[in-house]
Amino acid sequence: MTNSSPVTSAVRFGIMTAPQQVTYADVLRVWQEADALPELEHAWLFDHLMPIGGDPDGPIFEGWTLLSALAGQTRRLRVGLLVTSNRFRPPALLAKIATTVDVVSGGRLDFGIGAGSRPSHPLARREYEAHGLPYDDFTDSVASLAEALVVIKKSWTETQPFDFTGSHVTVTGAFGNPKPLQRPHPSIVIGGRSAMLLRVVAEHADVWNIPGGDVDDAVERSARLDRYCHEIGRDPAAIVRSMHVPVSYDQPHVTRSAIGQALDAGFGHVILGLPDPYPAGVAQWVVDELVRPSV
Repeated sequence: MTNSSPVTSAVRFGIMTAPQQVTYADVLRVWQEADALPELEHAWLFDHLMPIGGDPDGPIFEGWTLLSALAGQTRRLRVGLLVTSNRFRPPALLAKIATTVDVVSGGRLDFGIGAGSRPSHPLARREYEAHGLPYDDFTDSVASLAEALVVIKKSWTETQPFDFTGSHVTVTGAFGNPKPLQRPHPSIVIGGRSAMLLRVVAEHADVWNIPGGDVDDAVERSARLDRYCHEIGRDPAAIVRSMHVPVSYDQPHVTRSAIGQALDAGFGHVILGLPDPYPAGVAQWVVDELVRPSV
């Protein structure tokens, strides 16, 4: 049986390959390159159904399906989505999907989830209408996420069928079998920055992720998360602080500076976003140009 990765203050680097405007072979190549490099500990996709960058009608792959395929063709990397939209899939179904990936990967899943895209991102908003998915107010979506996480964790851990009745989520006779390989369940990575969402992070997350760019804002929100943890009697140090840092191939010094700012701010879990197209040997380049100079 594989245990969840321990919460640690050590710096941990990973990569993210957005599965849009690329081929399956492109993504597989980069992940297998990274899998052979111990300096890279984790790898991520995102969860969108239509492109949010580049050609709006260009190719894009469904995140969880692709993640399962990549999990079966890597051996060491921890794998996940940064982050799953809780708006796309009912929680008991999502728990089943995540369990499948955890089993396929041999217990390497980090379960990334968030409330779903805000209406301020029109390219993200359109995918809901295009796929017949409801798009609720953001306040409702955060409350729905909190209830969904209860159902997901119970699906992973309960040994008997269970019912749950909430304001947003209701299940009857829900039961997850098999269970994830990780015990008690895969680590939960919640992405987002709003005050409402940070309260959900305080209660449920093992890792909190925020996009890079405004480090001062990230520090302020991290302090707010600390306060929310204290309010519910949880040790803030139990939640790893994670930041997504965009990579510049042409100006690696800019990326190194952003990494340094993230580390200095206490964000020791760093996800390096790789823009497409991916150069040959890009994973080794990341290690040589970004990771080793930063530690």
